[in-house]
Amino acid sequence: MASQNTTPGDHIRNARKRLGFTLADLSSRTGLAVSTLSKLEKGNVSLSYDKLMLLSKGLGVDMAELLTDSQGSSSRSGTPPGGGGRRVIQRAGEGQAVQTRSYAQTYLAAELLNKRFTPMVVEVHARSMEEFKAEFGDFIRHPGEEFTYVLEGEIAFHSELYAPVHLRAGDSIYFDSEMGHAYLKAADGPCRLVASCAPRQGASEQQLPETFREASQRLVEPAPVVAAKAPARRASPAVKVVKAPPKRR
Repeated sequence: MASQNTTPGDHIRNARKRLGFTLADLSSRTGLAVSTLSKLEKGNVSLSYDKLMLLSKGLGVDMAELLTDSQGSSSRSGTPPGGGGRRVIQRAGEGQAVQTRSYAQTYLAAELLNKRFTPMVVEVHARSMEEFKAEFGDFIRHPGEEFTYVLEGEIAFHSELYAPVHLRAGDSIYFDSEMGHAYLKAADGPCRLVASCAPRQGASEQQLPETFREASQRLVEPAPVVAAKAPARRASPAVKVVKAPPKRR
């Protein structure tokens, strides 16, 4: 398990430096702005699943390595996917927490590398699409498929292709996660779900849509301040000077 003083940003920085990448190198490999990467490493911007997936592909590491202590995980890093009779027991209250304004995510089995899917428990905070987009800029999209089961409360599932649907405790949904989607809180009290995200075969070479990357970049980069222009002065009409005729003596 990760030490209390170690953050995902520390793991991102350590993995980048271990590979000899500069922030500019990692930016070209992930499509994330240099300023975004710097803020992620410093913990000044939210680490969403989408950014986590891009970073794992750009660095060539499992997502779990960016969430847990690499030293504690190194002995498993060479284990082939699905081989060796692997297992992980997750006790109540354990897991790697990733906090954003819209979601409180707990990644499960994070110390196990090369998984075929990523399980997580999520508590939903955002109540409106305006609130959600204020953080992420748009719907979330990532190549693959996603399964979600509502544990507690009521969830409003929004997507770009279907009308919003309400899911109550015990309801579930399975969908193409490349379709833009968002979970919103639709009831008082805790609203929690368990989700499993599985990347599509060959997804390592795919990128998030350019529109989402641009929207995400606009959120983390301050907008340039444009000085207000003074209103143009209206040209005064030309005044024709007429000389008076000389006086007669």
